[in-house]
Amino acid sequence: MSRIKDFNVTYEAISEDHAFSEGDTIVGTVNFRLTKDVKVKSVFVKAKGDSIVKWTESNGEEREFHYSHWRYFKVKEFLFAENFNHISLAGTSLPQGAHTFKFRLKIPEENMPSSFQGKHGKIVYVVEAKISRSWHLPSAVQKEIKFVSKAFLNTPQVMVNTTMMCYKFDIWITIDRGVCFPGETLSVVAKICNSSSKNIEPKFKLQQKIVYRCDGKTKTCDETLFKEVGDTIRPNSEQTASRQLKIPSDAIATLRNCDIISVEYQLKVYLDISFAFDPEVVFPLLIIPYRFAAIQPGEPVGPYPPGRAWAPSYSNYPSLAFPTGSGACPSLDPAQHANITSGNFNQWPQGAAPYGFSVPGFTSPSVPAYPPATPQFQQGEPSLSPELVTEQINKLNVSSK
Repeated sequence: MSRIKDFNVTYEAISEDHAFSEGDTIVGTVNFRLTKDVKVKSVFVKAKGDSIVKWTESNGEEREFHYSHWRYFKVKEFLFAENFNHISLAGTSLPQGAHTFKFRLKIPEENMPSSFQGKHGKIVYVVEAKISRSWHLPSAVQKEIKFVSKAFLNTPQVMVNTTMMCYKFDIWITIDRGVCFPGETLSVVAKICNSSSKNIEPKFKLQQKIVYRCDGKTKTCDETLFKEVGDTIRPNSEQTASRQLKIPSDAIATLRNCDIISVEYQLKVYLDISFAFDPEVVFPLLIIPYRFAAIQPGEPVGPYPPGRAWAPSYSNYPSLAFPTGSGACPSLDPAQHANITSGNFNQWPQGAAPYGFSVPGFTSPSVPAYPPATPQFQQGEPSLSPELVTEQINKLNVSSK
């Protein structure tokens, strides 16, 4: 029976969420009780951060196991060590009774990912204490710490808006922010013109994508966190669909500064059309830890000029004057209508800063900077070539003279 009882390691909280970040110092104590005098070689404490991914794939009768490990840091402090000037294989004797050792461990000032727990991997930070004795296995105890990366600092808050025009359908979409935190509510407004002969339904959904990586292989887990359906829009009519979409309170923060695990989010707004491809607009969404919500330096873009209900469009085509009253939807130029039937074209001007984001002050050269890319347009059909887009713009310019 072990003579070491009530072995425990504790640390002091430095924030309301009991989380630590780069550069913080972990202050705590190691406690244990000895039922008899015990000869000990050393007592030490260490803090470390690691990421691990592992999964198994079946290929016929063979099974392939994938495993990858990444160490971010390890700091160590000896609390008690035998006097090496008088070496004893048995160690130095500690008396019977309770023992308490204080420690201070500083987390390095390096870009490291936040804590994460997933189906095929995890990112974990722990404080571990060990008692080493001769001719005995070490006695160890560890406690996990919550780690929140500072990579989200200096990520401004802005409004996101775009326009999608495709055959028989025109959509104006505005989201009040592209950066949010778990539990926050997003305001999404979609103004839709249905010039077709079919009923359509606008739908909104938030998708989470987790990718695990190992030796060039990937394992992807996709999940829809919520999905909402708007009112039916009848043929040859227009309607404004407004939705208040709440981010799940337990949503994992976006993760991009880990080499073997990533977490991304997309907000999709699409039209459900019977027996046809569903045009959709995809907005990359950045979800940050709640502790950074109160220190966001940016504000929503605006206000806009009087009488203008929509944010500026970055379309390669002239803006349409959407009617504010009742009546038919505005008609597009036939040549323009015929050539905007395919999706996947980027309406943002080349070289423009997506969403007006600035580069954060805490990034790693090997890690893509926050925020995400610009909205993507998808319909399941071939995309417009640059030459065709240029040709259509020239035609529009000539016709307007």
